[in-house]
Order: sequence, then C-alpha cells, then structure tokens
Amino acid sequence: MLATMLTLPTGRLPRFLMLLLATVIVGVVWVADPASAEPGEDGGQNLTVRQALDKANAEYNDAKGRLDKSVADEAAVNGQLAATQTQVGELEAAAGSVANAAYRGRRISLTNVVLAGDSPEATIHGMTTVQYMLYRDDKSLRELAETRKKLEQQKADIAAAIANQQAQLKIMETNKKAAEDALKKAGGGGTVTGAPGGGKVTTNPVGRNGDGSYSSQGCTQDDPTTTGCISPRMLNAYNEARKAGYTHYTSCFRSGGGGDHPAGKACDFSANAKTFVNARATGADQQYGDALAAWCVANAKNLGVKYVIWYKRIWQPSSGWKSYGGDGTPAGDHYNHVHLSMQ
Repeated sequence: MLATMLTLPTGRLPRFLMLLLATVIVGVVWVADPASAEPGEDGGQNLTVRQALDKANAEYNDAKGRLDKSVADEAAVNGQLAATQTQVGELEAAAGSVANAAYRGRRISLTNVVLAGDSPEATIHGMTTVQYMLYRDDKSLRELAETRKKLEQQKADIAAAIANQQAQLKIMETNKKAAEDALKKAGGGGTVTGAPGGGKVTTNPVGRNGDGSYSSQGCTQDDPTTTGCISPRMLNAYNEARKAGYTHYTSCFRSGGGGDHPAGKACDFSANAKTFVNARATGADQQYGDALAAWCVANAKNLGVKYVIWYKRIWQPSSGWKSYGGDGTPAGDHYNHVHLSMQ
C-alpha cells in the first residue's frame, strides 16, 4: 500500500493526502532512528531518576570496591599475623633459654674465660667464643623486638581494615536506599519475577584505583556504533559483548540531553538483529535480550556496570532486579532493547 502511494504523481494528490503521506514516511523513519531507542530518557522525570541512579550506583560500586579491597587486605594481614606470632613464640623461647642459662651461671663470661685460659691461644679462642655468643644473644633480642613491633603493626592494619569495612558498608546501605527511592518515585522499585539469570562470566576485571574504586573516565574513545565517543570501560564492555556473541544492532553515543549516553557511558543493545523495532520483543528476540541482560549482570563486577535495564526491569549492584517505571512505550519501557550503563 505504501509502495503504491509512493509511486503516484504527487501533483495529482490532494493536499491533505500529501500531508498524510509525509506523516507515514516520518513514522517509518522513526522506527529505524537510533535516537528513538529511549524517547523521553533525556528529559523530564526520567532524567531526574537516571541522575539519581547514576550517582547512587556509582558511589555504591566504589564503596563495594573499597570493601572488597579491605577484606582482601585483612585476609592477607591475618596470614602474615599468624606467621609473625609463630616467629615471636620461637624467638621468645630462644631468648628464654639465654636468660635461663645466665641465671644458672652457665653463661660464659669474659672474666671467666680470661682467668681459665692456660695459654694465649686458649684465651683468644675463649674470647672469640664469648664475642660470638654475645652477638648471637644480642641479635636474638633485637629480632624479637623487631618482630613484636611488626606484630603490633599488623594488628593495627587489621583494625584499620575492619573500620574501613564498616564505613564502606554504611555508604553502600545509604546508596542502596537512594537508588531504591529514586526508582519508587518513578513508579518502579518493586519485586519482580522471571528476571534474566544464568549468565556466564567471560571477562577479566578492568583496572581500578589502589583502594578498589573505579577511576574517572571521559568520552575519549571512538564509538564503533556512531560518529560520537564513548569511555574506555564502555568500549571494553561493547567489545566483550561482541566476543560473547551479542552482535545485534547497537547504538551508544547520543548527543544532547542528560544521562549516560551523551557522556559515552551507555549503550542500547537492540533485541532485533537489524534495528530498533518500535514493538515489544518476542520469541527469539526476547530470548536474545534475556541472555544479553543476564550476561551483563554476570560480568558486572569485572566490567564496571552501574545498572542494566531490560523488559521493564532494572538490575542494580545494590539490590538486584527490580521493576522499572518507563513511559508506556516499547522503547521507554525497554521492551525492545537492553540498556547498559557503565561506571
């Protein structure tokens, strides 16, 4: 029908039919337009929600990274502490033997050696023996003091690690609540069933700061899906998804508005292989979206994922899958694509 209309001479069409034809053509183009993936995302209430989610989840991820680093540090120090305590016990036993010998009068003294020497050679040999034993005893006592000092430092390190863990847990709890409050204000945040699961870990951890947090990244890499830019972590996630077999149509950078797309920290992975279809994904397309969303979640810690949105659900590192309040359209409710936002 549309093809037939396009072949008619436009000069013979009434004006209202020409306007109708133009509207239909624009509507067809809209379906394939990458910018139509999430209408309304970059403005209004959705923008406020996204900004709150971005902040809360980014801070949660950093706090979780610091917590994980602190737990690992505590475990390492505990191992060192056990070894040091054993060494202290051995040194204390050796020092006790020296003290016991001295108390019983069996410890060789320089005076005794000189008086008992019956020849110059015997005296020199005795003096050398005394010098060695004094050195040995002094070394044992110094080692004991140094090891005890090391032990105290290790105990202090563990106490600091535990204090840091408690602080990070409080930050994580605060940010979890902030993210959930933002979702509830937009009509989401409820318990969901049938969320994607079973994704496989196929990636290696990205680099982090020394304290376990993520470094700040800008839009510095060429976006392989548009003429724009994306961050290094987003590019890594895109490439890793491709390696894992998720090669359907994808669009990342989008200029203007707010959210993660203009910052180069988000990609929309279409459920359809060729384009964004303005309809709810079903059948094989829905299965593809389920598998991709599950893969994003399974690799979230390694990649630096802030959140994943798919099929009117949102996954966050702090609370898992929850309901998502969209705008009632297939794109706004994320029925036709998986949205991935990165740290």
